[in-house]
Amino acid sequence: MKKIVLPLLLVIVAFACNNNHDGHKPSDKAPKTLEDSLVKDIDDGHIVGMSKMAKLHKAQQNVKRALDSIAVLPVKTQQAAAEYVAALNKAAEDLNYADFAMEKWMTEYNPDSSLNDKEKRLQYLHSEQMKVDKMKNAILNSLQKADSILQITK
Repeated sequence: MKKIVLPLLLVIVAFACNNNHDGHKPSDKAPKTLEDSLVKDIDDGHIVGMSKMAKLHKAQQNVKRALDSIAVLPVKTQQAAAEYVAALNKAAEDLNYADFAMEKWMTEYNPDSSLNDKEKRLQYLHSEQMKVDKMKNAILNSLQKADSILQITK
């Protein structure tokens, strides 16, 4: 039994010491060129925006619900809440714009644009990176503002 265990243990140790596994290789997905970096930045911005879309839609519903609730209050109470209603309307406008910006960008983005012309492709990707940053910021900022305004009622 001991004669089998020792060689088996040595084989296991030899395989464990082999350094040719993926944990030691640099990531193949790491950007290597400006084009790769731009595509990665665009994808990252899109992922951030998409990860917030469910929260954005819920915030739109909550703002609408708050506006609807105020609309059924007595006139004097509605007048007293006019400033808050204006803030809710602005939040709704910002949330709607953010939602629109995401939908528009996703519809218009062409990841295969100008593959044969490097210069045009880089210009296109720079332009798309700016659009994605604007869209992502619109989503994040509108959510922050809506959350702040809706916290007043809690």
